[in-house]
Amino acid sequence: MNLNFELLQYYQYKRVIKKKQRNEVFAECTRLGIPCDKYMLAKQYCTEVTQLPALAEFYSMPCLEMDMLDVDRKLLDTFSLTFLKKHKIVPVSINRDDVMLIAVGRPLDCTAMSTIGTFYQGRIDTVLVPPVQIDRYIDSVEAVISTTNALDALQKEQDEDLVSSALEGTELLSAVERSDDVINAPAVRLVDSIIKEAIPFRASDIHIEPYEKVVRVRYRIDGDLSERAQFPAESYSEICARFKILSGINIAERRIPQDGRINMIINGKEYDFRVSTLPTVYGEKFVIRILDKTSFNFGRAELGFTPEENLLVDKILARPHGVILLCGPTGCGKSTTLYSFLKELNTTDVNVVTVEDPVEYTMYGINQTHVNNKANMTFAAALRSILRQDPDIIMIGEIRDEETAQIAIRAAITGHLVFSTIHTNDAPGALNRLMDMGVSSYLVADALVGVIAQRLVKKLCPVCRKRGKTTPNEMEALGITEPITISRPQGCQFCNGTGYKGRLAVHEIMYIDERTRGKITKDITTEQMRQLALDHGMTTLWEACRSYVLKGVTSISELNALVSINETEEEPEFVTVED
Repeated sequence: MNLNFELLQYYQYKRVIKKKQRNEVFAECTRLGIPCDKYMLAKQYCTEVTQLPALAEFYSMPCLEMDMLDVDRKLLDTFSLTFLKKHKIVPVSINRDDVMLIAVGRPLDCTAMSTIGTFYQGRIDTVLVPPVQIDRYIDSVEAVISTTNALDALQKEQDEDLVSSALEGTELLSAVERSDDVINAPAVRLVDSIIKEAIPFRASDIHIEPYEKVVRVRYRIDGDLSERAQFPAESYSEICARFKILSGINIAERRIPQDGRINMIINGKEYDFRVSTLPTVYGEKFVIRILDKTSFNFGRAELGFTPEENLLVDKILARPHGVILLCGPTGCGKSTTLYSFLKELNTTDVNVVTVEDPVEYTMYGINQTHVNNKANMTFAAALRSILRQDPDIIMIGEIRDEETAQIAIRAAITGHLVFSTIHTNDAPGALNRLMDMGVSSYLVADALVGVIAQRLVKKLCPVCRKRGKTTPNEMEALGITEPITISRPQGCQFCNGTGYKGRLAVHEIMYIDERTRGKITKDITTEQMRQLALDHGMTTLWEACRSYVLKGVTSISELNALVSINETEEEPEFVTVED
């Protein structure tokens, strides 16, 4: 029987594809003469993770994800990392019986296995792992090695400079004063390593902070900062010069904050690094925001929208005009959700225009402009110009003032669909914030289509999470009377000891239907608006997060953190408890 057809049968058996898709894929693979697994990945019928069980059964191999393997780093020294990445192989461990376990991404790569056999004469067992996870793991190892080497080189250079200075009786010159600063090899390697290491660690921001004797490097991973490295303060001037040159910032200016950008291709992907400097007591602090420009492929499912929430979002997005608001604190993913909505609505028959501060992701087919306060290009000024560009859909990065709010509301009333963000704790609070900005209540009622409040909660690490019965305090916080089993964080090497890996959005969606619209007045309070929305079926942020606790996706600590943000006297059930 044809190998492709046999494998496709396993895909069907594992419910990766349906019978009709199986026949279509088989016909195309036969016509093109390519393996079906590669064809299915290219056509996005599946991912490397979802096809893993089918491939494992087909090849009669056990399968795991890379994060679940405890890799002995010493084994990696035996092989070239380039060779391991090329052949999608990672040596994992050697047990007491001298059996070496190897993670493989290509089960039929006999050349690679024979090469491994020349280095190790004992028995070899294999486990199937998604190739993309092997690439990510080796990238992280390479980044750590590169950073360590760069730090050692930088320290060695500093020691040599100190010795040379003592012998010659001369003072060390500053980084800006020396002609070879920007091409100094240790500084260049360290800066490149700091940036590149952040990618496999899934960092969203890099913090570089100078103190009296040391400079600290921290990464923000899953919303929390964790220290990555330290290096001597004496070398910081060289590091500053390198960052400023890369990001196009004035090297000589140290007294005022500055902003810049770095564009870099890492492992075949284009990344945009937004650089911000801030003068401090011991030098300039750098914060670098990381944006992957090539992989904005988020759908609502990836962003955490449940099927029930999607039904409400479908109603909201189906409206031809009106205002749709996303609210929440800074860093809760509001902009990402807005981009996902625009991606859905971006068709050839509509004109989509955005004004942002700054433009985070560039999207084909959408006209994007950014705020420039120095040139008087504010949100309000940009909006007035956009309305003369015959737009169908307008996205405003943020409603910050009365003028922007008034223009946005009037644009919606005159037949445009307007998306924006606003800083409120929950969805009902957005209405009162607009009215506090000076927008008339009847205009808010007429223009507003829906408000989506959003928070990000950390997902429990799938490797080390521990299940157990709820305590009385936890039962009270969850609003249950009988003990149930929930998951709690533990901490392992794969989650850097935090117990969490990745984040998920929880939502509170307030759909403004005709029943709600008629009750919006200038005298309605936020609490009354919340009760009105609850009476019409709104699910609160607390309830959305609670459902994920019950499913074992997140912990009760994350629920309590959400409670502490939104807790009010009118809602006594929001009780903070010890996990």
